[in-house]
Amino acid sequence: MDIITFLLDFILHVDKHLETFVQSYGMWVYALLFLIIFVETGLVVMPFLPGDSLLFVVGALCGVGLMSFPVAVSVLLAAAILGDQTNFTIGRYFGPKVFKWENSRLFNKAAFDRTHNFYERYGGVTIILARFMPFLRTFAPFVAGVADMRRVKFTLFNMAGAVLWVLGICTAGYFLGSIPWVKVNLDKIIWAMILVPGLIVIFGAWKARKQPVT
Repeated sequence: MDIITFLLDFILHVDKHLETFVQSYGMWVYALLFLIIFVETGLVVMPFLPGDSLLFVVGALCGVGLMSFPVAVSVLLAAAILGDQTNFTIGRYFGPKVFKWENSRLFNKAAFDRTHNFYERYGGVTIILARFMPFLRTFAPFVAGVADMRRVKFTLFNMAGAVLWVLGICTAGYFLGSIPWVKVNLDKIIWAMILVPGLIVIFGAWKARKQPVT
């Protein structure tokens, strides 16, 4: 099995893989969870790793006693917050190097000014809402760094978004994951958690492109 096939299988059957990992390696599952969420939120080149579905499955496993809910949530919160901070820092480092090419067709000062102004006005709500959107969750903190959003402001909304995202979805999994209908249809729920937010993002991007440029 090649790495792409394995990743796809892991994403679509994260419940089975995670349960097997817990049974085989015990406490090391928390290190694995930290790594997955940190990489998914912290490296702009890895937006395809499981996020929402992973949190839901973690909550469900906690609900049946295979994992500790407080420990899992603490580890996931740390990974989500540190991941976004890392992504933001990378964006701030590369932003000035990119946007100094003022006459570039793809990257220019006008684009920087528009992005900077957007994040100054709407950056907080963008960072929070992006937590619940695959792909946007990975790109939003990077773009915030590129746009030179104030770090203090970013950090506050980063932490708020992480708490809502991790605690909200893990809690839902904790209470709903043991319901027979949910257990039987968990694969469909995982598909929905991947596809529905993705379709919303695609529709939003399409709608934005249809708007006249001002």
